Amino acid sequence: MTRARAAVFASGTGSNFEAIMNAGELNCDITLLVCDKPGATVIKKAEAFHVSTFVFDAKTYESKAVYEQEIVEKLQAENIEWVFLAGYMRIVGPTFLNAYEGRIINIHPSLLPDFPGKDAIGDAFRAGVKETGVTIHYVDEGIDTGPIIAQEKVLVKEDDTLDTLKNRIHQVEHQLYPRVIRQLTTK
Repeated sequence: MTRARAAVFASGTGSNFEAIMNAGELNCDITLLVCDKPGATVIKKAEAFHVSTFVFDAKTYESKAVYEQEIVEKLQAENIEWVFLAGYMRIVGPTFLNAYEGRIINIHPSLLPDFPGKDAIGDAFRAGVKETGVTIHYVDEGIDTGPIIAQEKVLVKEDDTLDTLKNRIHQVEHQLYPRVIRQLTTK
């Protein structure tokens, strides 16, 4: 039986990418990293794990549809079945979404539907909530609105700073995402 092939999309340091790669048996092979930030730390991490990379700069394309079409063609050429967004800081457009509908998964650092968007941890911290957490969900045409697959709560402690809360949320992300990937890719 052939194993599913998957791509991870990331824009920054790649801590979730690294956690996924170090998680042991996933029931799929991570064979491609897609990154929209030339020079991002995650690219070196992919090279260390011997994972192929596709790096692009969106500003060099005439439109989102054009670069997304190139991504789709690359994914199809690599026989990618699953896409795991891990700190990919771009909104997925219809070109990409239509080609991989139901097979694009995102991780978000809040208990959705609360605190969608780019600064979820900061938004939750400033709101003074007693708990926040991590959500893994399917990607749809909205921003952090797709069907939820899994959530895990993180309590906000009285003595938390934004940094201590971020660190605890990242620890949960690094455990939860590989576990969900393992479940989704079990055939």
